[in-house]
Amino acid sequence: MNDNKKDVIDLVMVYKHLMAKKRRFLKVIPIVFVLSCVWIFPEPRYYKCKVTLAPETTGENIAGGLSSIASQFGVNLGGASSDAIYPLLYPDLMESNNFMIGLMDIRVKSADGTVDTDYYTYMTKLQKKNQLTRPFKKLAGAVSKLMESKDDVATPKPKDGKRIDPFRLSKKDYELVSLLKTKITCKVDKKTDVITITVEDQDPLICATMADSVRQHLQVFITEYRTNKARLDVEHYKKLSVNAKKEYEACVKEYSDFCDSNQEVTLQSFVSKRDELENEMQLKYNTYTAMQTQLEAMRAKLQERTPAFTTLQNATVPIKPAGPKRMLFVLGMCFIATFLTAFWTVRKDIFEKPDSYTAGQPTDSADEP
Repeated sequence: MNDNKKDVIDLVMVYKHLMAKKRRFLKVIPIVFVLSCVWIFPEPRYYKCKVTLAPETTGENIAGGLSSIASQFGVNLGGASSDAIYPLLYPDLMESNNFMIGLMDIRVKSADGTVDTDYYTYMTKLQKKNQLTRPFKKLAGAVSKLMESKDDVATPKPKDGKRIDPFRLSKKDYELVSLLKTKITCKVDKKTDVITITVEDQDPLICATMADSVRQHLQVFITEYRTNKARLDVEHYKKLSVNAKKEYEACVKEYSDFCDSNQEVTLQSFVSKRDELENEMQLKYNTYTAMQTQLEAMRAKLQERTPAFTTLQNATVPIKPAGPKRMLFVLGMCFIATFLTAFWTVRKDIFEKPDSYTAGQPTDSADEP
């Protein structure tokens, strides 16, 4: 009987005990409120812009009507598409270093006109920061420098004129690319293949500009990938067509010169030579027309392979900031402080002397707040 009573806590007595120590809460909560406000209000606001796309699907669906049924359960059966990069892989594509580095040269301009530069300079030198966190960041940077190995070699700059070498990133560039991966995200709906691109930034105009630029970069990359083989075929048949035309024109000139220089000659050798040149000229013409036909076919295939993207939601300059949620942060910190203070007040009675509550006697009644 005694063991069972020890496991029961009288909540009424807990409440009375907390009310007896309410002065402790009246001291802790205002302090936490002020410190939360001091910490969160200097934090720069940020905005979010969202763009949604619907890509064109290619290839015959070998699954038939099953794909439409499976899509209702979040399963994409795919089809007989020959593309190695399909919509579900677009988020992985956008998280690649090459894609992120390709965004660095985009020109951005702030809403107030004070910033007009490329995205790399804006991210590395013109970002607003919370001044209260600067000492902590400096301390963390100093500690990280102490932890670095002396054998570390500085990363050489790229020789092709680019700012960042995606093959060999420096520590600063790696941190920048990692930051961009958190600010620029891509999600794909498995049921509809709708692509959602979200960009977060401190300036609303730059946020919308980057969202639209990321959409364009993604479309260009997918278009170049999908049409790479067709573009190579077009260039190949264009060269063959040009060479065939030159050979045909040279053969026509040789035939014409031969006929002009032997107009009144009726020898059989002349007739045979003329017929030979004429046949060769006809073969060159047939080759030329065949190459022209193939070239037009490859151009049509290139146009067919060029994907189409339907923009469901265009980039718009956000009006209201997406965060930080200052009031929620302050209220959350006050709630946590209240909970921890209450737990600290009754910790001894719960863990050390549970009998006191069952008997209706708080153990720390003599404890002053």
